[in-house]
Amino acid sequence: MREIQVLLLGAFFLFIPLLARSGDTPPVPTTKVNVHSLGPERIGDLPPVPVPVNNPQTSKNILLGKQLYFDTRLSKDNTISCASCHSPDKGFSDAGPTSKGIKDQLGGRRSMPVINAAYNPLQFWDGRAESLEEQAKGPIQNPVEMGNTHENALKTLNSIPGYVDSFKQVFGSTPITIDQVAQAIAAFERTVVTTDSLFDRYVRGDEKSLTAQEKMGLEIFNGKGHCTACHWGGNFSDGRFHNLAVTQVGPLQVDKGRFDVTQDPEDLGKFRTMTVRDAALRAPYLHDGAEKTLEDLLEFYNRGGGKDPNLDPLMVPLGLFREEIQALAAFIKNALTSLNPEAAKVQPIPASNLPK
Repeated sequence: MREIQVLLLGAFFLFIPLLARSGDTPPVPTTKVNVHSLGPERIGDLPPVPVPVNNPQTSKNILLGKQLYFDTRLSKDNTISCASCHSPDKGFSDAGPTSKGIKDQLGGRRSMPVINAAYNPLQFWDGRAESLEEQAKGPIQNPVEMGNTHENALKTLNSIPGYVDSFKQVFGSTPITIDQVAQAIAAFERTVVTTDSLFDRYVRGDEKSLTAQEKMGLEIFNGKGHCTACHWGGNFSDGRFHNLAVTQVGPLQVDKGRFDVTQDPEDLGKFRTMTVRDAALRAPYLHDGAEKTLEDLLEFYNRGGGKDPNLDPLMVPLGLFREEIQALAAFIKNALTSLNPEAAKVQPIPASNLPK
């Protein structure tokens, strides 16, 4: 009799993974969520934007930065602006899967979102830039992106009287320098932050801002989904680098990620953690757009990522049921999409309104 009981119990536990894969078993009941995280900082409101002392925010340098952000004249052939790859209507990224520069050249990676980039300790997927100002200089002279040189871009800007006047008002000197260009663009980008979403309203005490399904998704995000192991704090990102064993589907045969910056073998295949805020607007996902939809991305995480000897130990199979994945997707899509105009309703400046 005891042997039969053991056999039946073993069969039951063998059957559980099949139920998890099929999605036929309902998820665990939802309980009231106390907003917390696995990481050292709980998820919640974003703190004030950090601003460097040598580049204070003013209305004039923010406007100048916005004009430069939407101006294709920074590129070699007058076809590409910052907004071409970091478009407001695409969550300040682009249509992907990897970004397209001058002459329709494809880059090897997705455009990192500008939204909330002010909170990132390092910029780019591999962290090669230490500030927004440093990052702003890169695309101008990248042969695949804007394809220009700093010298030629400055020659163009210094030939436009409207820009010369604006730069003199903001910085008090001429001719225009590349550092001034970068400071202005960075000042505008520091205004593109999430100060309002349904999640933020929920954290502030509005219990009705989230549906029951979205509250379940928040609970899974904090718990069984293991999301806050890397996506913690107000920006839903640890700002660090992780190897998820992402399939390389972009034009690069091998992308070594953070390793190209540090030359540390432990950094092979590591890329910076993306913010989850406004993720619904930024399909496809991961550094090379390997996952087409948010649901595809969640299934990837549910499997524990891909296969790589340097796979991050935080990547583990999650065992999420179908209903749990749906709830998690609903939370990300609805609760984490920005509602404040500075992030959600930034209007491009048409070429006719740019300095002449």
